[in-house]
Amino acid sequence: MSKKTQDIWSYAPAPESSKVVQIKEKYDLYIDGKFVKPSSGKYFKSFNPADEKEICSIAYGNEKDVDLAVKAARKAYNTVWSKLSSAERGKYIFRIARMMQERSRELAVAESIDSGKTIRESRDIDIPLACNHFFYYAGWADKLEEAFPGRKPKSLGVAGQIIPWNFPLLMAAWKIAPALATGNTVVIKPAETTSLTMMILAEIIHEAGLPAGVFNVVSGYGDTGAAIVNHPDVNKIAFTGSTAVGKIIQKALAGTDKKLTLELGGKSANIVFDDAPIDQAVEGIVNGIFFNQGHVCCAGSRLFVQENIAEKVIEKLKFRMASLIVGDPLDKNTDIGAINSKEQFETIQKYLKIGKDEGSEMYQSPCKLPKKGNYMAPTLFMNVAQSNIIAQEEIFGPVLTIQTFRTIDEVIQKANNSPFGLAAGVWSDKGSKVFNVTSQLRAGVVWANTYNKFDPAAPFGGYKESGFGREGGLHGLIPYLKFD
Repeated sequence: MSKKTQDIWSYAPAPESSKVVQIKEKYDLYIDGKFVKPSSGKYFKSFNPADEKEICSIAYGNEKDVDLAVKAARKAYNTVWSKLSSAERGKYIFRIARMMQERSRELAVAESIDSGKTIRESRDIDIPLACNHFFYYAGWADKLEEAFPGRKPKSLGVAGQIIPWNFPLLMAAWKIAPALATGNTVVIKPAETTSLTMMILAEIIHEAGLPAGVFNVVSGYGDTGAAIVNHPDVNKIAFTGSTAVGKIIQKALAGTDKKLTLELGGKSANIVFDDAPIDQAVEGIVNGIFFNQGHVCCAGSRLFVQENIAEKVIEKLKFRMASLIVGDPLDKNTDIGAINSKEQFETIQKYLKIGKDEGSEMYQSPCKLPKKGNYMAPTLFMNVAQSNIIAQEEIFGPVLTIQTFRTIDEVIQKANNSPFGLAAGVWSDKGSKVFNVTSQLRAGVVWANTYNKFDPAAPFGGYKESGFGREGGLHGLIPYLKFD
């Protein structure tokens, strides 16, 4: 790429001000309508992955704190929340959504500082979608009888929820909103590396006047999550995270009467046929794996291109990758932010080495990387075999493997040859071909001529080792209900 071409893609810095959010030095647990110190007195530090600077300290909740939160949630369920009319519950949820909207800029900046994702993603996708989920389920709160005619839906009780670090506030909204709308109370644990927006959400919910104990936050590490999972007075567990942890939770709940939904890992196939709109497909590929640092469980990390157009698609893809800007997440020009943690960064580097050792051809964008922070260039692996580790295991970074195919039957077999089944994409100008392929793909969500598009009214979830149960839409209410 010539220097002249590089200059075309050079932009003056356009940083979003971090002054819109007032981050506290220390955040406590939120239990029974109050911010309380952890019983152990322990806190852990949260760091900005973009510059490795300390952001704040977060309370480390233990089994005793979880027990206090569950007892508060049970009391609130028995005395207040389950007795409140469904219309009143809907009003509370709507109020939370409006207050989130009012503080959306603050939430977006906090999310980018804490997670490393770009301000464009936080501002334009994550925060608006999180607000929309609260709005959407506020509307369902007084319509459960109509949603499930003749089935007499009833709430479960206390919902324990554990969310990941890749979409901290959005994943929280996916879980909290339907739980409250169906009349349940909540005990939730944010990811240890991205607890900040959950703590701000707790402040918003507190200001919204939600009755004490209906919503509780116990932050911490894996042992905190395990305490929620194993607590005998929790009626339902919702977990989004790794497949390995999901299997542990499933084993722990075997033999109990707790309801469970799991949204786990993915190795999603993105299929491009020779009749596809190639430029549109290339943009969809970039959106599916690079704009989010690959930190998406449904990322289109396995690209299948029909053999006769593979060379053209790869050429266009490399050209597009060369224009991507890797850098400060708060800069509005940035396309790819920072990897969330040093641990995840090192995991991705391990997979890059594995890919090269397996004999695949690696290409990385010739972009300039900041000297400090967890940054890496978007990466392609070509000449990848179906059996290669990088084609089978979830990398969770801006790394794309490319394979070719000749026939529909071949690509369906390759796409389904994975332990995962979360999402997929199909690119073609023929609707009949799209419907034929999507009907045979073992994936929970399949996009046609687009990728990574979400809507509160659309259910999301996977098959096989990608978990079970659905979040979003009418389907997202079912895991929080029992029926007579």
